[in-house]
Amino acid sequence: MTIRVILADDQPLVRAGLRMLITQTPDIDVAGEAGTGAEAVQLCRDTGADVVVMDIRMPGMDGIEATQLITAGDAHARVLMLTTFDDDDYVYGALRAGASGFLVKDMALDDILTAIRVVAAGDAVIAPGVTRRLIGRFTSPPRSGGKPLELTGITDREREVLRLVGLGMSNAEIAAALYITVGTTKTHVARLLAKLGARDRVQLVITAYEAGLVTAPH
Repeated sequence: MTIRVILADDQPLVRAGLRMLITQTPDIDVAGEAGTGAEAVQLCRDTGADVVVMDIRMPGMDGIEATQLITAGDAHARVLMLTTFDDDDYVYGALRAGASGFLVKDMALDDILTAIRVVAAGDAVIAPGVTRRLIGRFTSPPRSGGKPLELTGITDREREVLRLVGLGMSNAEIAAALYITVGTTKTHVARLLAKLGARDRVQLVITAYEAGLVTAPH
C-alpha cells in the first residue's frame, strides 16, 4: 500500500528536497504541498493523506495549531513535526497537540523515510536521541501546584513499563530490562494506550513525565 504524504513547510526549497526524496521511493507518494498550517489542514481534508510532514513555524496558522485541528478532526492522518531542534520552543506544545513524532531538518534522508513509514503504520517516532531529549528539554513541571498526574486503573507492571517508555526505550529494551518477552511488552504497551486513552507512544512518554515517573534532565 502506498503511503500518501502532505509536505507542509513555508520554505519551497525544503518541500522540493523532500519531494525529490519521496518520488524516488515506490511505497510513498506526495499527495500535496502546503506553505501554511491552514493549507495543510485543508489538504488533509481534501486528499485523505496518511501522514503530514509539518513544519512548526509557518506564517498565519503555525504547525501546532494545524496539528491540533488535524488530529482532533475526522482525518486519519498522523503528523510528523519538522523542527530545527536547537531553537524551537514549541516542541512540547506540538506533542500535546497530537504530533506522533519529529523529524529534524538535517537528519539522514533514509531516516526521514523510515520515520514516515513508522508513523503511517500507527507507531510513533520516539528515538531516544530525538524525541526523548526534546520532551526532556521542553516539558514543564507536572501539573499546576506541583502535583503529578494521578494514574488510576493500571497495574504495577504497567506503571513500570510506562516509566521505561518514558525513558525512550524500545519494546526490545523494555523486555530485556524487565526479563519478559517482547510480545508481553507489546501487550503491556497496548493496554496502556487503551487505558490511558493515548494516541500513540509519544503520548505515553508525555504521561510518564506528567505522572512524575520520569523527570526532565536539568
